[in-house]
Amino acid sequence: MQAELTHEQLGAALREHAYLEGDFLLRSGRRSRYYLDKYRFETRPDLLGALGERIARAVAEHEPEAVRLAGPELGAVSLAAAASLASGLPFLIVRKEAKEYGTGNRLEGVFEEGECVCLIEDVITSGGAAVASVEALREAGLTCRTALCVVDREEGGVDALAHLAVRLRPLFRASELIGLAKPPQ
Repeated sequence: MQAELTHEQLGAALREHAYLEGDFLLRSGRRSRYYLDKYRFETRPDLLGALGERIARAVAEHEPEAVRLAGPELGAVSLAAAASLASGLPFLIVRKEAKEYGTGNRLEGVFEEGECVCLIEDVITSGGAAVASVEALREAGLTCRTALCVVDREEGGVDALAHLAVRLRPLFRASELIGLAKPPQ
């Protein structure tokens, strides 16, 4: 078991492993000179474990009434699982759309109508995917007032979620990660 990373150390590790420069097309349709490749931090046990612990603490602080977490497929599922293990809260997987076979569910996992759920996201840009997930949770009768993400790219996600009365709580903002000294090559 390794020592817990400080906020600064975790941010530096995210930048080192996930920050890419170039010309990238984002899910939102926008182009960007940088990209935060979530799979480069979500597939590393050391970073995934640290993020799960941070997310679990943030849920306890910002949405203490949550009895369940929710992670949209595919990117946030590992984060929700890590936070679930750290917090003891069960989690749901939010599909992009209901599957066309078996149960036909859009939400995977067990829940009861009226429960308070905290949405877990990886990187939020415009907030479109997070908004769709909140809508799916609410359509299933769940309450969702808070979304936590690893990185807020600061490109409209806060406002998009605010229109649904959901507060976005990022662990890091893109400007914070970009401002960190570039790791040595």
